[in-house]
This record gives sequence, structure tokens and C-alpha cells, in this order.
Amino acid sequence: MSDLTPQSETPTPTTDKITQAARETIYLCNFRVSVDGEWLCLRELNDISLTPDPEPDPIAIERLNLMNMAKLSIKGLIESALNLGRTLDSDYAPLQQFFVVMEHCLKHGLKTKKTFLGQNKSFWGALELVEKLTPEAGEITASVKDLPGLKTPLGRGRAWLRLALMQKKLSDYMKTIINRKDLLSEFYEPNALMMEEEGAVIAGLLVGLNVIDANLCMKGEDLDSQVLTVFSVFSSILSFCSFSDGQITAILDQKNYVEELNRHLNASVNNLQAKVDALEKSNTKLTEELAVANNRIITLQEDVERVKEESSYQLESRKALRSDSAPDGQALGETRKQLKEETLLRLDVEKELEVQIGMKQEMELSMKMLEKDICEKQDALVELRQQLEDLRAINQQLTHKSQSADASSKQKSEGIARLEEKINQMTGTVKQMESSEKHLVKQARNLNSAAGKLLQLQQ
Repeated sequence: MSDLTPQSETPTPTTDKITQAARETIYLCNFRVSVDGEWLCLRELNDISLTPDPEPDPIAIERLNLMNMAKLSIKGLIESALNLGRTLDSDYAPLQQFFVVMEHCLKHGLKTKKTFLGQNKSFWGALELVEKLTPEAGEITASVKDLPGLKTPLGRGRAWLRLALMQKKLSDYMKTIINRKDLLSEFYEPNALMMEEEGAVIAGLLVGLNVIDANLCMKGEDLDSQVLTVFSVFSSILSFCSFSDGQITAILDQKNYVEELNRHLNASVNNLQAKVDALEKSNTKLTEELAVANNRIITLQEDVERVKEESSYQLESRKALRSDSAPDGQALGETRKQLKEETLLRLDVEKELEVQIGMKQEMELSMKMLEKDICEKQDALVELRQQLEDLRAINQQLTHKSQSADASSKQKSEGIARLEEKINQMTGTVKQMESSEKHLVKQARNLNSAAGKLLQLQQ
């Protein structure tokens, strides 16, 4: 309770009017003007809150979002590199995304330096401090300066990051300059990422990159121009909101699940395609063998017909010899022997024909089973392709949802700006009311003094 002015002990018509007017409550921000006994008081409103909730610091949200993006990028790079199992090159997409994220982290909160060519804002000056603090980093700085084609500080900074990653010293160098905030204050604002705890967290995360090997050829690359790397749809959302570690873990789990499912489906499709190719080759081979068997069966049937004809000719010759009544014993024996041989040959040919017919039936059955298996595999391929299409549709839906969330975030930001404008208008109104209150208090004092003089004159 704040005391403004005491009232006179004896009530008068004038003071009664003042008291009555003062009893009419006037709301000023979160205070209420009222009469309490003999005092004109300001009471704080406990049941009505006219002040909006304090907004979070946008710079702190930017730092948190950049740290979360760095976590996602570093974790994705390590997992993909270990799964790849080979040395990374400049065209590797997760590595390019990591460099872009690191560049945004180093650019956060940079001070703008004015030169005779205009304003300059680059993190190359901060990276040059490493050479002064760690002499072994001088080799990287000298190599960067000797690279042909680098004309801007931005290009030299990008080349320095790539060389430090290849030497597996990026984490050590970042920790070295982050620990010297007195030197970094020349290049960064006090609330920049490199000056706060998030910079130390990112430097600690960079230790995990020592397990990967990279061979980056920078000759011929245009590092001075802007690198156009496509972020995921979450990067636009992260500029308006912040995620907790649990939400980041859930996003990573969903991303890994979808990628693993996609790899599994691709592997299944490849295996089924290989099986279909093998079955087609086997089908072709069996078709050729069936054609050969059919030719062999036709040949054997011709041999059987020929043997039958020869047997019938031998029987007719035998009958003719018997009817002549002058048989030759030796010729008859030879004829019988030849007939027996021809009969045995005929039996062998018939057995082989039966075997070939059985083989033909077995091959036809195998062909039918192979055709059925091929149809099943083709149906499975169609189903897997449909699942892939469904996954692509889900991915597109997620993209549309992210874009709609981005649009709603922009609308909310515009609404917040309008609310801030209204709050400023209300603040101006409150100030005007406070000035009018002071004027009323002054008038009340004048009236009190005038009332006192009138009372003295009446007495």
C-alpha cells in the first residue's frame, strides 16, 4: 500500500464529492485507486492480470535450436558413416549437411565489422585464434592460405573446417577457442552460441566424429559461393519452436525406423528380383532340356518303328523259309540270333522311351511349379512396391504437415507482433492515465487546502 495524501478530519461537501469520485475505482495497469479509511491508496490487483506472460528469449531459442540441429546432424553423420564402412568424400550428403550446420553455429551472434569495402561478417577471424592458442594448428591455417581459388574469408573458413575434420582435431580446436571467451568477445556478441554453454556442448559432441575417416579434395571446389544444401523439413519448424531431448530422440527413432524399413524393403525387392531372374534362367534351361528330350523321344520312336519293321520283315522271311521246305539250318540259326538281338534292342529302346517320357512329365510338373512360384514372387513384388508408394505418400503428408505448421507458426508470430503493438498502445494509455491521476491528486490537495482555508474563515 502506498500513501498518496491524507484527508482532512472534518468532512465537507467538497471533500465528500472528492471521496465519492475517488471511490469510483480507476484501474491503472495492475493497480487500483481506492479510498481506505483516511487515505487515498493504490491497491495491487491479485485477481486480474492485465500483463501478458513473459515471452522467451528468441536468441536463447535460436541457440537451443542450433544445438539440436548439430546433435541431429552429428548423430546422423556418424551412424551413416559407420553403416557405409568406407572413407567419406565431398559428395557425401550427410557430411555436406554437417558443414552447413557448423557454419550456421559459427555465424550465430557474429559482430559486424565495417571496412572500406562495406560491412564484413565472417567467422574466419575467430578460427585464426586457434593458430595463436595451439601452434600445431598453424599447418592448417597455412594450408588454407595456400589453397588457390579462395578469395573470401568465408571460403577460407569452410576450408579450415574440412581440413580440421580430416585431421580429427576439430573438437580439440573448438574447445580451445571456446575456453578463451575473452578473445572471442572481439568477434561475437555476449549472447552468441560460441559464448554460451551450447557452444561447449557442440564442441563435446564433435569428439564422436573422430571415429570416421574423410578424404576431401578441395581443389576445384567453389567454397566462396553460398552452399545450397537442402535441410530436412524440420529446419523451418525449429526456427519458431524448441524441442526437448525426448522429442529429438523420438524424431531420430522415427527417422531411423523409416530408413531401416526402406532398406529392408529394398533388400527384399532385390532378393526377389534375383530369385525371379534365377527362376527365369532355370526355366529357360529346363525348356531347352525339354526340347532336347522331345527330340530324343522322337528319335527313339523312329528307332522303335524301324525295329518293328525289321522284326516284321524277319518274321515274313522266316515264314517264307519254313514254307520252302528246304531250310538252311545255319541261315536259320543266324536269323534267329539276329531276331533275338533285335528284340532285345527293341526292349531297351522301349525302356529308354518310358524313362524319357517320365522325365518329360517331371519336367512339365517342375515347369508348372516354377510358373506358380514366379506368379507368387511377382505378386509379392507388386505388394512391396505398393508399400513403397504408401511410404512415399506418408512422407509427402509429413512434409505438408510441416509446411502447414510453418505457416501457422508465421501466423502466430504475426499475432504476437500485433499483441505487442496493442500492449505498447495500452502502456501509452496507462502513462496518460497516470499523468491524469497525478493531476487529480494535485487538484485534490488544492481543494483540501482551499477547504481548510474556508473552514478557518467560517470559524
